[in-house]
Amino acid sequence: MRAIVYERTGDPTVLQLVDRPVPEPGAGEVLVRIAVAGVNPTDWKARRQWPLPAGWQIPGQDGAGVVEAVGAGVDQGLVGERVWLWEAAWQRPWGTAAEYTLIPARQVVPLGDASFELGACLGIPFLTAHRCLTAGEYLPDSLRPGALSDHAVLVQGGAGAVGNAAIQLAAWAGAGVIATVSSPEKAQLAAAAGASVVINYREQDVVTEVRKVAPDGVHTIVEVSAARNAATDVQVLHPGGVVCVYADDGGDEVTLPIRPLMVPNARWQFVLVYTLPKAAKAQAVVDVAAAAAQGGIRVGEEAGLPLHRYPLAATAEAHQAVEDATVGKVLISTTG
Repeated sequence: MRAIVYERTGDPTVLQLVDRPVPEPGAGEVLVRIAVAGVNPTDWKARRQWPLPAGWQIPGQDGAGVVEAVGAGVDQGLVGERVWLWEAAWQRPWGTAAEYTLIPARQVVPLGDASFELGACLGIPFLTAHRCLTAGEYLPDSLRPGALSDHAVLVQGGAGAVGNAAIQLAAWAGAGVIATVSSPEKAQLAAAAGASVVINYREQDVVTEVRKVAPDGVHTIVEVSAARNAATDVQVLHPGGVVCVYADDGGDEVTLPIRPLMVPNARWQFVLVYTLPKAAKAQAVVDVAAAAAQGGIRVGEEAGLPLHRYPLAATAEAHQAVEDATVGKVLISTTG
C-alpha cells in the first residue's frame, strides 16, 4: 500500500510517500481501505512537535472508507461497510493519510449512503463543536432536532472548520445561531452554514449586534480566540451561560474580570477533543452520526465549507494549506 510517513518532526518536507505492506488487524481492530482523509490543524501541529513512540507516524485523525477486514472479537458483518473514522492517529502510528489504516473498532462509525468527503470531515471539527454545544450547565447533554430550540448560540469565527461545524449542529438542533466573521466572503460562508445572523467584527460592534437579537444574552459561545474576544464574551453571556474555548488563536493567555462573571454564574469551559470525558465523546459520536444521516450536516461551498482536494502524493501541500489557514476543509484522496 501507499502511505505518507514521517520519522522525525518538522515542516511538511518530513512527509514521505512510501510503499508498505498492508497490515493485518489485531484483536479489536479494523482494517479500513481509506477513500478520503481529512486534514486538521492538529495534524500539522503533531507533525511539528508531538513525539513518535513507534519511531514513525502516518498522519491524519479523520477519514472515510470501506472496512476491508476485522480482527478477533470484531463483528464480521462490518466487512464491506462504508464508514467514517475518528482519532485514528491519536497515540497510534496508523493515521488516515494512507491507502489502508488500522483502527480500534469503537472508532469506526457507519456512514451509510453519505459521501466519503462528508465522512472525512466529521471527526475532529464536529466532535469538538458538539462538546461546545453541550458542555454548559443549562445545555443538553445530547443534540437532536429541537434540543437547542430555546437557546441562542454565538460562534466566534464562523467560517472556520469548527465554526462551520458548530453552526451546522446548532442549527440542526434548533438554536438561533449568531456568527462573527472578518470579511464579506466569510459572512456568506457562515450564512450558508445556517447562521441566522452574521456579524463582521471588523465593521460592526459585536456586543451591540448580539444584544439586538439576543437581548438576554447567548447561552453558549463557541470560542476560537479567547485572548482577543474575552471582553466581548463577558458582555454577551446569558445568566448561567458558558464560553467554550477550543483554540488559542490570537494568544495563549486570557484575562477575565471576576465580578462580571460571578454575578451571572458564568462558566468558562476549555475543550480538547482528544481528552474529552468518555461519555461525552461517545454521545458526540452518536449525535454527529445522526445529524449526518438526517441531512443536518453538509459539505462544500453551498454548506459554508469549501473543499480543497489533494492527491495522496501531495499531502505535504495539503498540510501546508492547513498551516496557512486556508478557509474551508482540506481533503486527501488516496485514489489516483
